[in-house]
Amino acid sequence: MPIEIPSDLMPELVPFAWLLGTWEGDGFMGYGEVEQRPFRQRVTFEQNGLPFLDYRAQTTLLDEEGQPMRPATVEQGFWQLDRTLEDGDVGPGMLPPDLVPVLQGAEDVERMRNADGGFDVLVTLTHPGGVAELYAGQIKGPRIDLATDAVIRARGAKEYNSSTRMYGLVHGDLFWAWDMAALGGPLATHASAQLRKIG
Repeated sequence: MPIEIPSDLMPELVPFAWLLGTWEGDGFMGYGEVEQRPFRQRVTFEQNGLPFLDYRAQTTLLDEEGQPMRPATVEQGFWQLDRTLEDGDVGPGMLPPDLVPVLQGAEDVERMRNADGGFDVLVTLTHPGGVAELYAGQIKGPRIDLATDAVIRARGAKEYNSSTRMYGLVHGDLFWAWDMAALGGPLATHASAQLRKIG
């Protein structure tokens, strides 16, 4: 499946173009002694006119026949290139960016490539239950590798210490895998899924 780059996509989002759209599919989750459970997930990556992608993933538990049972969880956040923000960028707070983007074209973005030939990325995710994650990693072609740089937990949140995630495009499908260290356990397999683009 060819990767389409929308004509209105901000230059620094071009490395993420293969993620744009809505994806849906099934996977399995569990952790340590917690039994593996099948789930269905819908993930959306959208542009919004700013130099980051809006992300939302909604997960539903499935029964033994593969039919939806009940909502499991949701996460949402932002995906962007990891770079030092300048006066013309958005923030802090509600301060708007300049009308002209800081990175104005392909040449500006190409200068952002790291020593491995990819781009450093930053992903901020929030979860119900008082947990937020800040991931740092790399996007190189149709593959993203992430590791938590920080985890923020509310006083009453369940123990959650770190995680790694991998996303990749394989034969037009979005595959992802998530390892985590939580509930007193070490970094270990938590969840994975295969999603097909539906919009």
